[in-house]
Amino acid sequence: MDAHTRIDGGPRTAVVVGAGIVGLSTAWFLQDRGVEVTVVDRDDVAAGASWGNAGWLSPGLAIPLNEPSVLKYGLRTLLDPKAPLHVPFTVDVGLWRFLTQFAAHCTWGAWERAAQANLPFNAECLDAFDTLTSSGVTAPTVSAPITALFETPKQATGLLKELRRINTSGGHIAYRGLTGDELREAAPQASARIGAGVRLEGQRYVDPGAFVAALADSVRQRGGVIRTGFDVTAIRPHDHAVTLESRTGELVSGNVAVVATGAWLNRLARSKGVRVPVRAGRGYSFTVPTDRPVPGPVYLPHVRVACTPYRGALRVAGTMEFRGPDDPLDRARIEAIVASARDLLDGVRWDERTDEWVGPRPVTPDGKPLIGATAVPGLYVAGGHGMWGFTQGPITGRLLAEQIVTGKQPEALRSVDPLR
Repeated sequence: MDAHTRIDGGPRTAVVVGAGIVGLSTAWFLQDRGVEVTVVDRDDVAAGASWGNAGWLSPGLAIPLNEPSVLKYGLRTLLDPKAPLHVPFTVDVGLWRFLTQFAAHCTWGAWERAAQANLPFNAECLDAFDTLTSSGVTAPTVSAPITALFETPKQATGLLKELRRINTSGGHIAYRGLTGDELREAAPQASARIGAGVRLEGQRYVDPGAFVAALADSVRQRGGVIRTGFDVTAIRPHDHAVTLESRTGELVSGNVAVVATGAWLNRLARSKGVRVPVRAGRGYSFTVPTDRPVPGPVYLPHVRVACTPYRGALRVAGTMEFRGPDDPLDRARIEAIVASARDLLDGVRWDERTDEWVGPRPVTPDGKPLIGATAVPGLYVAGGHGMWGFTQGPITGRLLAEQIVTGKQPEALRSVDPLR
């Protein structure tokens, strides 16, 4: 044992880059194991994809994106600016290389491997949230089924096949069909065009911005330091330490460092042995008032729109847009969400929307996140969860903290090794 390690051999100090749900969860669980943490972020707490997402804690819908039908759908709509899946015309060679790799993984074999890799995260994700909320994180999680709505029973077959396939692969998703009065009771906002529904039990939702802010408060209360406006541009490993340098020349060091920067992960990790690309699959959201209370989350799979009760109103989120993570909001994408959902939901005051937002979800081509050690001693990464970073953020932090402190890779992290 030396001055850099504790009696159990783990590190004494850690620096986490990224103050979103993944980075702050990693910091919290490192603290839980006795490590002093500093969190740095180029912007602020929850400034990236963690603020404006749908806030679903949905192990039942954390389904890999690289399903074969997505490829067929994407090829038909790729350049349509109104389509849920959109790639603007660009000369970005890296993006087209990424999309080629993604397309190559849109097979049932690759989907099965991604589903298997995600199973342990989905099985334990809610338990990790419970650990946080029972130990100082004051924002609540709300238990509620997610109701998927369809115009016809035939439209529901795609989702039902995916849910059955997940259960066949070892998952445990409880779901059932809804029609008639039962459907209207579960989703009072459903319009007359809705003729069928699927109810997923055992799900939850949160106010994502409030939850991440409460998580940050808990990290601070437990002795952690959070430094915002710290844009890391260089990582320098030393014996028993890793030093991070900001754009302004500021330095911060820890015995270990974790890069949890979401869609920006490759900027720091690409030269550290992490070869799997991460691209921004940007999602949009906004908030609208409703004439009646919304009892729980509503999913419109056919147009890929997620709706969540949010501060007495409804948060509406959707689209997957492959564009630069720092590109400005494209208002046409908001209008496309409204146009696709307007006739499917009643009592929603679409023209009174507020909080228009875009955030970059970190997507990998093989549908698996990147969690674990890099080629640089003492440097770790956590990211690439696609649309399910909020659901899987706390369990990611718990598993990675275990690896960092014990030096042993948990079985759940083997298939998501960032050096694969």
